[in-house]
Amino acid sequence: MSRPSVSPPLTAPRFPCGLTRREFVWEMGGGFTGTALAALLTQDGFRTSVRGAEAAEGQAVLNPLASRQPHFSAKAKSVIFLMMNGAPSQVDTFDYKPVLEKFAGQPLPEGKKFINSGGRKVGFLTPSFRPFRPGGQSGLMISDFFPNVREHADKLAIINSCHTDSHAHGSALVAMNTGKTFIGRPSLGSWAVYGLGTENQNLPGYVVILDKRGGPISGQPNWSSGFMSGAFQGTLFRPVGDPVLDLRGPAHLDRTAQRRQLDLLAELNQRHLDERPGGQELAARINSYELAFRMQSEAPEAVDLAQETQATLDAYGVGKAPTDEFGRNCLVARRLVERGVRFVQLYSGGGHLEETWDAHQSIETNHGQHAGEVDQPIGALLADLAQRGLLDSTLVVWGGEFGRMPFSEGRGEPGRNHNPYGFSMWLAGGNVRAGMNYGATDELGFEAVENRAHLHDIHATILHLLGFDHRRLTYFHQGRQESLTDVAGQVIDAVIA
Repeated sequence: MSRPSVSPPLTAPRFPCGLTRREFVWEMGGGFTGTALAALLTQDGFRTSVRGAEAAEGQAVLNPLASRQPHFSAKAKSVIFLMMNGAPSQVDTFDYKPVLEKFAGQPLPEGKKFINSGGRKVGFLTPSFRPFRPGGQSGLMISDFFPNVREHADKLAIINSCHTDSHAHGSALVAMNTGKTFIGRPSLGSWAVYGLGTENQNLPGYVVILDKRGGPISGQPNWSSGFMSGAFQGTLFRPVGDPVLDLRGPAHLDRTAQRRQLDLLAELNQRHLDERPGGQELAARINSYELAFRMQSEAPEAVDLAQETQATLDAYGVGKAPTDEFGRNCLVARRLVERGVRFVQLYSGGGHLEETWDAHQSIETNHGQHAGEVDQPIGALLADLAQRGLLDSTLVVWGGEFGRMPFSEGRGEPGRNHNPYGFSMWLAGGNVRAGMNYGATDELGFEAVENRAHLHDIHATILHLLGFDHRRLTYFHQGRQESLTDVAGQVIDAVIA
C-alpha cells in the first residue's frame, strides 16, 4: 500500500521560544551587539551620567530650590538682568563712533553685507543723535541718553563687540535668554537657580518683572525652565499693584486651616507621585504650593517700598514721571537680592515697535522716551548696591536682543533698522573688571571685528562669575548632557577682575 503524500510545511520549524532558527541566531547576535554597546557606553560614562541625573532629579524633587555650592568660589551670588526689550542702538548709547560724522549722508560702503529684515529701506550713514562724553576716571565715552549711568562709568565693563544669530525680535530675545533661537530651552535664570538654588526658601529663586505695556513678543519662553523642572522657571511679578496675584488667602480662612488644606493636598499628591516616580511636573507643583504658602508672609514685606526712606525713593525716581515704574522695579530688584533671591530680570519696553526700544521711526523720540525712563533708576541701583555692600555679590547685566544699524532707514528718516552683527552690552559688580571697554565694532559701528563676543560667550562669562564652568553645568535630557552654551562659548577673561 502506498503512503499518502504529505504537504510541505507552510512555515519554517520553530523552537519552543517561538522563533525560527534564523530568527533565533539573529536575535542572539543582536544581544551580543547590545552587550558590546553597553560596555562602550559605560566606558564613556553614560551610565554614570544617567545615575547622576537620576540622583540630581531625586534631590530636586525633595527640595529643588535648596542652596547649593558652585563649581568654584565666586563673588557673585545673584544677578539683576536689565533687559532693554526692542534693541537699543549701540552707536547712540555706549559705542562711540565719531567717524559717522565724517561720512554722514553717504551709503554703507560696498562689501558690507547684511540682512534687510522686514524689507525696510536702506538709508544713509547717520551719526549719533546725542553727543558722547567721558565718564569717571576711566573716561569711558557714554552718550547723553545715559547721563546718570555715565556717572558710574568706573563700575562698568562695556562689551562693544557682541553679536547674535537672529535679526528678528522674537527669536533674538529667546536666544539672548536661552542660548538658542528656538523655544523649549531653559533660560539663563533657570540655569542659575538649577545650579545654585536660592538662599531664601520663602521667595522664588527667579523673578521676572515685565513692563506694564506688555511682555516681549516671544512671551513665556524667555523665562521658561524648558526641559527642566518647572520649579526653576521665572516667577512673574507685576510691575504695578500687588506683585503676585491671589497671594493672600481668603478672609474666612486662617493660616491654620489653610495649612491643614495644604497638608491634605500634599499627602494626596505624594501618594500619586509615589506610584509614578520621576514625575517632575507634579513634584514641581507640590513645591509651588508650599512656596506660595511661605510667600504669603515674606513677599509682601519684600516688595513694600514704604519701608524705604524718601531719599531712596527720590534717588530711584519713584513717584515721578517718567521714572516711577522702572524706578520701583529696580528698587524691588535690590530688595529681592538683598533677601537672597538668586536671579531678577527687569524688562524695559513692552508690546511692540515704539512701545519698546525698536526705534524704526526716530532714535531721538524713541530712545529719548525709554532712556528717560530707565537712566536715573539704573544709576540709583548701581549706587545703592555699592553703598549697601551688595555690588560685589550682585552681577548687573544691561543689554537688548541685538543692536541697530549705523545708517537711517531713508534720507531724512531718523530711525535705524535691526543689527545682529555688532552691538553693546555692559556688566557691573560681581567681580567684573570695571571702567573698561572690551572688543570693538568697525569704525562705522556696523559689525563686531575685534574680540568678537557671541551671546554664548556672554552666557559663559555670566555663569563663570557665578562660579560655574559652563561646560560642566549640565542637565541630562533625552540621552544627552545639555548645557546653556551647548558646544560653544568662551569665558571673556578680560572682563573678570
